[in-house]
Amino acid sequence: MAITETKAQRVERLKREKNPWEALDEIRRFAREGFAAIPPEWLGTYFRWWGVYSQGDGVGVLGGKGGEGKALPYFMVRIRIANGILNSTQLRTIAALTQRYARGSADLTVRQNIQLHWVTIEDLPEIIEALWQCGLNTMAACGDVTRNITGCPVAGVDSDEICDASPLVLNATRMLVGNADFYNLPRKFKISITGCRVWCAYPEINDIGLTAMTRTLHGRPEVGFGLRVGGGLSAEPHLAVRLNAFVRWNQVEPVIKGVAELFRGSSQLREHRERARLKFLFLRHGWSADDFQKELEQRIGFRLDPAVDQEAPADVYRDHVGIHAQKQPGLCYLGAAVLRGRISAEQMHNAADLADRFGNGELRTTNMQNLLVLNVPRLQTDSLAKELEAIGLRVGGSSFFRGVVACSGTEFCKLAITETKSFSRWLVEELDERLPGFEQHLKLHVTGCPNSCGQHWIADLGIEGKKLKVGEQMLDAYYFCLGGAVGLHQSIARTVGYRCLANEVPDAIERLLRHYLLERFSNENLRQFFARHSDQDLRSFLAGEVVEAVPRDLSPGRVPHGVEG
Repeated sequence: MAITETKAQRVERLKREKNPWEALDEIRRFAREGFAAIPPEWLGTYFRWWGVYSQGDGVGVLGGKGGEGKALPYFMVRIRIANGILNSTQLRTIAALTQRYARGSADLTVRQNIQLHWVTIEDLPEIIEALWQCGLNTMAACGDVTRNITGCPVAGVDSDEICDASPLVLNATRMLVGNADFYNLPRKFKISITGCRVWCAYPEINDIGLTAMTRTLHGRPEVGFGLRVGGGLSAEPHLAVRLNAFVRWNQVEPVIKGVAELFRGSSQLREHRERARLKFLFLRHGWSADDFQKELEQRIGFRLDPAVDQEAPADVYRDHVGIHAQKQPGLCYLGAAVLRGRISAEQMHNAADLADRFGNGELRTTNMQNLLVLNVPRLQTDSLAKELEAIGLRVGGSSFFRGVVACSGTEFCKLAITETKSFSRWLVEELDERLPGFEQHLKLHVTGCPNSCGQHWIADLGIEGKKLKVGEQMLDAYYFCLGGAVGLHQSIARTVGYRCLANEVPDAIERLLRHYLLERFSNENLRQFFARHSDQDLRSFLAGEVVEAVPRDLSPGRVPHGVEG
């Protein structure tokens, strides 16, 4: 009797059989022979190591079976941008590739990457080669590997940073990406290293989160890092656990390598694809912070110094939008909000030209899907802001324009349940019209399925895609999660039990925010307002009446979903 492999067993077997990073010649052969020559193991597994996914047909998960929608003969290609550091030549290259191979538009992601769509197999080697020539690549942007390592996008210019940690990001990237010792991890592995005080790289939701801090040793200050492990969102969110450790600068790479080895060696995390992230050692396998630290110190061969007090940022908005003074005298950086992360080839070309004209060609991408131009003389900032506004990149904008974050949605993703990008633009337009002058910073995150690629669990106002059956039709709907936070008041957003059709979302948000505006205490922000109200209160604010709670995952027409968020 034949033994049927589980999904996890099949993927583990395929990974043992081949390191995709050593098989670029196979991709080149597929390009010569065409899409029909690509075997299933490449389409479903190996391409991901090269930052490549097969693209959905626009219907999402409902259009397929087994938890995935149907795929088109096109690919999503994710360009890895370590620490979000770009120069104008690189952005111009991406713009040219976008125009030639990706139908003219791209997406900024929540890990500082840039993502292309509509790429054919015939064009893929040319894209990879062009990126290599300008110092970029797609390796490890997807797959069971170390994903793009994030950092503060204003590292090196932030006037209030503790240190510029970007060299550590680049060193860790060189250590792990392309290294055959780390091509086969149980699942994706996410790292954040920041030297800033506001933790804009979100250490709370990474497998490894390193945050700069200062201690006094023998009467002298020393910069090191606090260490958190096991953070992650997806369908089962878990905020990272802080270890009792002060990591010295020269210990950062050994510690990262040690955690990666610990993750790689965990056989229990290879048994089930949906429970293969590092966080499940804490969620399902009974590990504590002490257990983890003992195992880590045994692997790295030395004891870590005890932690010292570290001040977590309290309710600090982390989008970097606007005009800000740099530590370099007379220079500023400008942060432009890119609505829902969607950016055109023309906008990228223009932004690269402006970075050369007004600065020294340095740009950065951010975790909130925005774009920054660095090293601009203070007297030219207003002129640059006007030029950026003219190409649709706002140096400012409303709270809704700045605050919205959106995943790919059904437009391209086989795992999504709802369309998100056009919906998010429409939602912002509606809220701007209904609530002009709303000034409270908010994070309004839209995610098209429970996998939380849009990071709705850490948003002030997060909405998760569902389907509702209306008559004979399955229509897009959203489930509301309120009060997520990172930093000093870190918290997973509350599932308050309210769901509505997508076209009713602006009504619900307007009702909620009008209650906030009318009833808030002096200087009370959204997090605090939500925290002092019950789920029933918040549900009634959203609905405009008292309604019963709706379970998050038990909506009519519930569909299966994948786990690649």
